[in-house]
Amino acid sequence: MKYHNLHIVSFTIPFPANYGGVIDVYYKLAALNSIGIKVHLHCFQYDRQKAPELERLCESVHYYPRKTGITEQFSLTPFIVKGRRADELLRNLLLNDYPVLFEGLHSCYYLSHPLLKGRKLIYRESNIEHQYYYHLFKAEKRIVPKLFFLFESLRLFVFQGSLKHASCMLAVSEEDTKYLRIKFPGHNVVYLPSFHGNDRISSMTGMGKYAFYHGNLSVAENLQAVEFLIREVFSDLNIPLVIAGLNPPEHLKSLARKHSVEIHENVSAEAMDELLRNAHVNILVTFQSTGLKLKLLNTLFKGRFVLVNPAMLAGTGLNDYCVIAEDASGLRSELERIFRLPFDDSCLQARNNLLSSNYSDSLNARVLADILYPFNPMGSEGY
Repeated sequence: MKYHNLHIVSFTIPFPANYGGVIDVYYKLAALNSIGIKVHLHCFQYDRQKAPELERLCESVHYYPRKTGITEQFSLTPFIVKGRRADELLRNLLLNDYPVLFEGLHSCYYLSHPLLKGRKLIYRESNIEHQYYYHLFKAEKRIVPKLFFLFESLRLFVFQGSLKHASCMLAVSEEDTKYLRIKFPGHNVVYLPSFHGNDRISSMTGMGKYAFYHGNLSVAENLQAVEFLIREVFSDLNIPLVIAGLNPPEHLKSLARKHSVEIHENVSAEAMDELLRNAHVNILVTFQSTGLKLKLLNTLFKGRFVLVNPAMLAGTGLNDYCVIAEDASGLRSELERIFRLPFDDSCLQARNNLLSSNYSDSLNARVLADILYPFNPMGSEGY
């Protein structure tokens, strides 16, 4: 029965599944559970409560405190990695010889540990982290966080060398797959898009009354995008903009009020879905192109028109499902055009192609299972 079992080391507690990386982890758990794989989940706890809901999807759930003290900074090991270490975690991984899936570079402290040598160790990439942190450095305006992002980017660049110890790397986008294959020639790098939990298209036909942007509003990258939209795209448009997300700072709320932009902060998943589905256009922009923007995928399954800039699509293969504009002028022009068009049955039918694409959770669960257990002793009916 050991071939049924899998350790997953998560950078945080993946419930509720309400932003980026935790969405991929949570719905991966659900998809693996649906094909009979017994997951032993290991989570680092620091800003979320223990989640009994995870026990329904996992054979066992273990929690470890993340170390976040100032002393964790004084190291060449990245802060986001060093604080996610626990002797108990290593002891638990050594209790058996099950494969280990490390979620994100954050969780890879033990990837190169000599006691795990010879084990099947899988790295799940969510971003090219040093590039992501460098973009955070460029987007951040406050001097102390700005310096942290720069130093962390340098540490992450060096630390990514430890990925050579992974048996396989699972990349979330085609662009990141290319990067990892060039960086680690001869290593097994597989393109496996993020899990997202959508098994049907729930987009509504007809017309909406506003454009919608959503994201974690405490992240510098998203703040940069929102400020760009408010100041350079919607400031002279007669189209309402609605924004929703986690923890918007006061200066953003002040800017929104000045421009009559509506902000919904820290809303429930259900309320977020309603805002997304009722919008006529979901507008998503980014100024850095690594990783797969999970909110884009979720929006395509649930929303009407989706308007993006090219960086949002990099390496996703989702171009045919979106309206694309290069800059502020192009975004304004496309918004005015789209708001004259209904989202009709033909639009809905085209969106249905997603269900049989690389973005099917059920298909990707089977791909992952074949990587974990290439010689399946149970035959094709189960893992």
